[in-house]
Amino acid sequence: MRLGLFLPRYWATWMGLWVLRVLELLPFAAQRHVGSALGGLIRRLPLAYVRIARRNIQLCLPALSPQQQDQLVVRHCQSLGMALCETANTWWSSDQRVHALAEVQGLEHLQAAFAKGRGAILIGGHFTTIEIATRILGTVVPLNVVYRPMKNAVLSHIMFSNFSRHGKPIAHDDIRTMIRALKNNEAVWYAPDQSYRNKGAAMVNFFGIPAATTTATSRLARISGAAVLTYFPERLPGTAGYRVVIGPAFDNFPGADAISDVERFNRLLEAQIRRVPEQYFWVHRRFKGLSDDYPDYYGRDSRNRAAAQSPKPTA
Repeated sequence: MRLGLFLPRYWATWMGLWVLRVLELLPFAAQRHVGSALGGLIRRLPLAYVRIARRNIQLCLPALSPQQQDQLVVRHCQSLGMALCETANTWWSSDQRVHALAEVQGLEHLQAAFAKGRGAILIGGHFTTIEIATRILGTVVPLNVVYRPMKNAVLSHIMFSNFSRHGKPIAHDDIRTMIRALKNNEAVWYAPDQSYRNKGAAMVNFFGIPAATTTATSRLARISGAAVLTYFPERLPGTAGYRVVIGPAFDNFPGADAISDVERFNRLLEAQIRRVPEQYFWVHRRFKGLSDDYPDYYGRDSRNRAAAQSPKPTA
């Protein structure tokens, strides 16, 4: 481990990690109570994330009354608190403990994909259960996990180290390694539902609102010949644990139009979000565009706003 990870600027991070390590030792029922309490604290802090979550809910679920939207924000914050405990379990719990908490449905779909010998692309969404759901899947099948390094070097190191213990991490821009894994008839998991404005981005409707989105799944499936399946998690009430569902392989995928392929996935993702709306990761600034005329949905919480208002250097 690099000595630079122990610099004073990371001491608070290490303290937080020790708290998570203690949380992992608690019984599952106690973790749920602690997570819910942490969620109550998150909701009361003056955080941009809470405002962003409220705005996303307003945009995506306008049929809810203002009171229902407020209640959903409360439940979402509780879900975020529970996710902290789940992250602790993801990183440090044994396979036996994690597997015992989960019901895995649709494993036959994944086995059918492997029988064809071209691997499987499992796509899901950024739910608050994303960490534990990935770990659950890794207890039943060897798994390649596509990840994006964190800006905090300590958290990035811990995340990578634990991914390496329980699966094979692949950087989000390492397409060659993804293709190699699929050619070896392995499973590759990632979530393509966040804002994406690099090469290969397109404006695709999400809950009826155009948003910058990656179309890489179609390209990866075409190059590799791998089956594409959905993988959606659900945190069950009380101490019942989790249900994770592997969907059947998409027929006629990829199609002639990559945007239609993404829309096809988005409809499935939207249906799952409506099943467990509090468990979706609403704190992400999902609605961004590819041009300057795109609406500013987040106002003071838009990261690009300060950059747009800053003076530009002259030649």
